[in-house]
Amino acid sequence: MPRLSSALLLVACALVGWPASVRASDPCTTGVGANLTTCSPGFICVTNMNTSLCVVDSQSSGTGGSSAGASALLPTVANISPQWAAAYAKAKPIVANLSNSDKASLGTGLGQLGGPCIGNTASLSSIPGFPGFCLQDSPVGVRFVSGNSVFPAEINAAATFNRTLIRARGAAMGAEFRGKGINVALGPMMNIMRAPAAGRNWEGAGGDPYLTGEVAYEMIQGIQSQGVQACAKHFINNEQEHFRDSSSSNVDDRYSPDQHEIYAHPFLRSIQADVASVMCSYSKDPSNCTVNGSFACENDGTINKILKGEMGFQGYVMSDWYATHSTTPAANGGLDMTMPGDEFFGSFSTYFGDNLVNAVKQGDVSQDRLDDMATRILAAWYMLGQDSGYPAVNFNSWLSFLGSNVNVQGDHANIIRTIGGASAVILKNTGNVLPLHAPQSMAIVGTGARSAILSPNECLDHSCNDGVLAVGWGSGSASFPYLVAPLDALSTRAKADGTSVSFWTLSNDLNLGPNAAKGQQVALVFITADSGEASYTVQGNAGDRNDLQAWNDGDEMVEKVASVNNNTIVVINSVGPIIMESWIENPNGENRLIWAGLPGQEAGNALVDVLYGDVNPSGRLPFTIAKAEPDYSARVIYDGSGTVQIPYSEGLFVDYRHFDANNITPRFEFGFGLSYTTFSYSNLKITGSTSGGSRQPIGPGASLDPWLHDPVVTVSFTLTNTGSRAGTEVPQLYTSPPASAQSAPFNLKGFDAVFLNPGESKTVTFQLSRYDFSTWDVVAQRWEVVQGVTGISVGASSRNIQLKGSITN
Repeated sequence: MPRLSSALLLVACALVGWPASVRASDPCTTGVGANLTTCSPGFICVTNMNTSLCVVDSQSSGTGGSSAGASALLPTVANISPQWAAAYAKAKPIVANLSNSDKASLGTGLGQLGGPCIGNTASLSSIPGFPGFCLQDSPVGVRFVSGNSVFPAEINAAATFNRTLIRARGAAMGAEFRGKGINVALGPMMNIMRAPAAGRNWEGAGGDPYLTGEVAYEMIQGIQSQGVQACAKHFINNEQEHFRDSSSSNVDDRYSPDQHEIYAHPFLRSIQADVASVMCSYSKDPSNCTVNGSFACENDGTINKILKGEMGFQGYVMSDWYATHSTTPAANGGLDMTMPGDEFFGSFSTYFGDNLVNAVKQGDVSQDRLDDMATRILAAWYMLGQDSGYPAVNFNSWLSFLGSNVNVQGDHANIIRTIGGASAVILKNTGNVLPLHAPQSMAIVGTGARSAILSPNECLDHSCNDGVLAVGWGSGSASFPYLVAPLDALSTRAKADGTSVSFWTLSNDLNLGPNAAKGQQVALVFITADSGEASYTVQGNAGDRNDLQAWNDGDEMVEKVASVNNNTIVVINSVGPIIMESWIENPNGENRLIWAGLPGQEAGNALVDVLYGDVNPSGRLPFTIAKAEPDYSARVIYDGSGTVQIPYSEGLFVDYRHFDANNITPRFEFGFGLSYTTFSYSNLKITGSTSGGSRQPIGPGASLDPWLHDPVVTVSFTLTNTGSRAGTEVPQLYTSPPASAQSAPFNLKGFDAVFLNPGESKTVTFQLSRYDFSTWDVVAQRWEVVQGVTGISVGASSRNIQLKGSITN
């Protein structure tokens, strides 16, 4: 069905005359057979002119108490997992016997410095064995502690395209959080890289919603396998740091208020993974049919209607730190827990706590809603088994000498090094200079090759760019137990091989660096580009990068070194794409290029593994590298005042989807990466059908309908290693919907990491569901399989398609 623009729908909402409680609610139609859609229990069908909608039946919603906040309460939710059902069965009778003060306490943080953790809630004697929650950053490891590991960033995990490694990363991280006594690990992050200069892109999984969703799913499964609550963040439209707490993210109506196909998809996958909690963001989001946004942490349209309603989320929603702005609107808007608890730092007051209890007394927030908040929080504690044998907190974030500071690293250096190698992306290898074979001499140039001058933790939250870049800055970082610099790892390997080493890494001096490279058999140049959270400004970059160029004269250094050494290898440690047009085609060099990303504490060792062929590289780009920054469909908004409007005017066309739709040639496309061997694809087979079956009616939890997600189409093909080295190929499946879908030309819907010995062949199989062939229908307000011929393409990247077929839906 054709999509309506946001402007048309806004006009329609006004002209049709729906009351505010009806606008953008769940739809219903009358009809027979396949056209019949009914409303779920607790909803009624209301018709106005020629349009019908399912709306909450005010006569049947709630079970006593005030009607205030009724939109935050849902009738029976479909497709609840057995794990959540069991946890609710334990939590409900406990909550029924709590005082309102204790119920409110469950969702009220103790203040920024109210306990040993970054976030803390109070212990309650009324709940057997309940010590309160300890909530702690970060998505790369436990923050503000010692005895921890620092893992490759999530952008590197995404670059592996390897679900097994991603889940193993989550499990290892979960073990460390558990070992420290932390109840809630504040990750993974799943905001989309729509603007490539955005500061926290490296904490996420890149520019594609499907890949981001799979990374989120595997990370949550891994973390929660250790009994630790994961937290999906930041819900929703938190895609830049400038004005993050004073902006309104305005998304076209195909995606907002529901914005299903791009920005909400990773959260749906998180819910399918039974994620315990979701963190709402700082920004404002459009709500229902209004133009002006409401704060994300009190947005009824996104939290209640989408997350808890349509997606059937059973866990609790916490605020980002100081992202709560009210008591009644926040509680009724779906917020369950305020963090860190105080209204602002040192305020000694909170929007929840006694204020929430009083709001219930006054009838502004219903008793049912308060019970719902408490039940969600307590059920998450039970679901993860934290009520039995869970370690106590053994550290203090603010006073490091307190606590026993248990060492939780275990053997996690192994998985860190493995992911570091598996995420390295070989972008160019002209002349097959790589892998290296004991060269006689080698030059190592650039500050990005060495250790930081003072220590790997010399700046708070890594808010400086000194030495090897292994993680970005801000709350998404953690303190290194050690950091292996490339210079050290390369020097060790060179000594074993009898290779002489010349280096200049103290500074990026454009004379001394190139001088070190003269006459050497091979020269490695290390360049960086950093970013992070808006709480710090580094080299004039306030969280978001100011541009997409290499830092610290990196471009000039590459050109200078290449002018004196034709075997130049460029190693990029960056938070995302950089523009490299000034040197990428230089005939004197730069014909070997590696994106190493942010590989964590084993940075040097992981790189050496790839450079020397001990690991055959299999990393693939989780984003597009453009030839010029304006080639991207969205850019960071750096200037504004008041509530800054951030228009998501690109719609669906983010990253490679935009490049494909507009015939823009990238420098390196999404999914691209080279190997030291070669692969062939053959024998494509497509079987199955999206027809048939019985879907559930529209209502809470309907987006989890098995009819949507059960596999119905099988795509198989033969993959063969045609080279002389064992290696891992990353086959990718893209769909091309009919023109009527108004979708991107190619949409990632499957990938795998397949290891093959030389000459070995394997049959690779992808399973597709109706959801994979569906788009969000704004009028019907549900997922609809697009009718017509959908192309199915399999290949080595978004632009290296090897096999093509189709299916008719």
